[in-house]
Amino acid sequence: MSGGKRVGKRFWRWRSNPLRRRDDIVEAWIVLAVWAVVAAGGMVAGLVTAHAADETFPQQRVERTSVRAVLLSDVPKPSPGRWSSGDKTPAKVRWTAPDGSTRTGRALVDTGLKAGTGVVVWQDRHGTLTTAPPSSTEAAVEAGALGTFAGLALAGAVHVVGAVARWRLDRRRVDGWGREWDLVGPQWGHRTG
Repeated sequence: MSGGKRVGKRFWRWRSNPLRRRDDIVEAWIVLAVWAVVAAGGMVAGLVTAHAADETFPQQRVERTSVRAVLLSDVPKPSPGRWSSGDKTPAKVRWTAPDGSTRTGRALVDTGLKAGTGVVVWQDRHGTLTTAPPSSTEAAVEAGALGTFAGLALAGAVHVVGAVARWRLDRRRVDGWGREWDLVGPQWGHRTG
């Protein structure tokens, strides 16, 4: 029995009621629209983003190639007391671009290597150094994460817009109650006893 009362309290804006105002109906539609856009729009945004990312990563694997490069300077191991970002550090390397020209640039290489050591770097089709393309597993995880973030971002934005609209309705209701009280309040006067 209490379940029916609870449902009635939740959906009071949708039922005919002499105390229901036009603003209550508008608010009910705003809440419904926000939830519909969050549910459907968030899912669509997430799927579209994940699909776009999923198409980009295989293209990167096709466009990027690994090439042998020569280390131009020593890369010392980090000292024990010094902060280190891991086993790799940027160093100057020389490699051959797809057009046959020799180029130099900076790439992440393992620490502790001597000048003249051969290392593997990645380049795009123009011969510019780039990062290694993600593996299939990494691409799937990243596409899923990007899709989730896109869905949550849309949901958050829609929720904020809905909250602002409801806040404006509340301000309008409070102002209306103030105007009505200004009309009714003086009629009550000081009639005590």
